[in-house]
Amino acid sequence: MSSKTKLAALVLAGLGVALSGCARLDMQDQPKYKPQRPSEFFADGRSGRPELEGTVARGEMQEDSAFYSGRDEKGDDIAGFPIAVDKAFIQRGQERYDIYCAPCHGRIGNGLGMVVRRGFKAPPSYHIDRLRNAPVGHFYDVISNGYGAMLNYAAQIQPRDRWAIIAYIRALQYSENANVNDLSADVRSKVPAVGAPLTPEQKAAEASQPLVPKDPDFYNFPAEPATPSGVPGARGVGAYKTNQPERK
Repeated sequence: MSSKTKLAALVLAGLGVALSGCARLDMQDQPKYKPQRPSEFFADGRSGRPELEGTVARGEMQEDSAFYSGRDEKGDDIAGFPIAVDKAFIQRGQERYDIYCAPCHGRIGNGLGMVVRRGFKAPPSYHIDRLRNAPVGHFYDVISNGYGAMLNYAAQIQPRDRWAIIAYIRALQYSENANVNDLSADVRSKVPAVGAPLTPEQKAAEASQPLVPKDPDFYNFPAEPATPSGVPGARGVGAYKTNQPERK
């Protein structure tokens, strides 16, 4: 290879390196503003520009205040459901309730869920007068924004499902305070008398969907909450099956 050819190759190689470096720097150090950084270009000194009046985030056009907040135009909790309630809706609420609410509030809403049975502070029962008389908007606000030790579930539960859960809570409240005479005659005939033994059909139904999971550790609940067998510091009938040390 001649000296001129070698020189041309070196020049081309150098230009290639230079050009590739420039391309990388253009992408690497492009002019831009990071969030909340100041700017001398705009009169107000802010790089972030205010949204135009009337701008609405996609999917956030929530004009129905009752449905999305549980409150009326005055800011008070609404008393009635802002959505039609039927059997399928309540059943959907039961599914969501058993997933998100039952661990603390219990399957029947008495505040004795599994985490409470393990020693967590019990929430109030849904069957006390204060919550039986509370408007449905109160429950929506609690699910959306939290209350006391309860965190909000706005990210986990969509608005429609929050109302479904509330519909099921109302069904639970009614089930614990209903008058047997409100039932139709054919349904009333299937209700066991107080103190009467359960029929085989009733026993099978109870076994297929128990109100609380069976656990030998719980022998004196709620007076003495237990922790599962095998956990350091466990208490209960099965607690002594473990050789693990007590939790310090």
